[in-house]
Order: sequence, then C-alpha cells, then structure tokens
Amino acid sequence: MTFYRPVGPDELKLIEDSGWEPFPPRLPEQPIFYPVTNEEYAAQIARDWNTKHGSRQGYVTRFDVNADYVSKFDRKIVCGRQHEELWVPAEELEEFNSKIVGLIEVTQKFSASEI
Repeated sequence: MTFYRPVGPDELKLIEDSGWEPFPPRLPEQPIFYPVTNEEYAAQIARDWNTKHGSRQGYVTRFDVNADYVSKFDRKIVCGRQHEELWVPAEELEEFNSKIVGLIEVTQKFSASEI
C-alpha cells in the first residue's frame, strides 16, 4: 500500500543518511507518526505549512508498506475526506519501518522562495 509523508529538510536528511529506508524516531513531543494516503494532501502540507515555518522548505516522500500490516492502524479524516492519515503510535515506528517495501523516495519539493 502506498503512503506519502510531508517532511522538512532535517527529517529528509535523516532519511537520506539512513539509505532511504527507515523514517527517523519521533521526538518526545511527537507521539504519532502520520503518513497520509494521497499525494495531494502531502503536497498541501509541504507547500502550505513547511514553507511557512522553520527552514521554509517542504518535501513529499512516497513509500510502500505491507498492506496486511498497516490494516491494524486507525485511519483518521482531518478536515475533509481527502485529508486521510494513518495514525501510527511513535513506539511502533521501528516495526512500521521494517514493513516498508523498497525505498522512500522524494516526489515533490517546495520552497518559500518559489511560491
């Protein structure tokens, strides 16, 4: 099953340094890892949020995860049907990462200077 995740440059660097396989552990104030189910939603976050905060850059990543495994996690709709997220508790991220099939790839990049 394909998922997307908007990330900033710091998280992207950690993913790149890992060999494009696992997502980095969550910070203490981040109890949920939330990949999203469609690229348009991920792009909206990367473009409309990431470019206005911190480094002012946002990226969309795409990756596949074993469908049987992800079926155990809740899906949440946030603000509208197109805003669907998978909610993975931070303490389960290591196992989630082990169920990623293939590599994480970047599909889009946004910068405040380009918007």
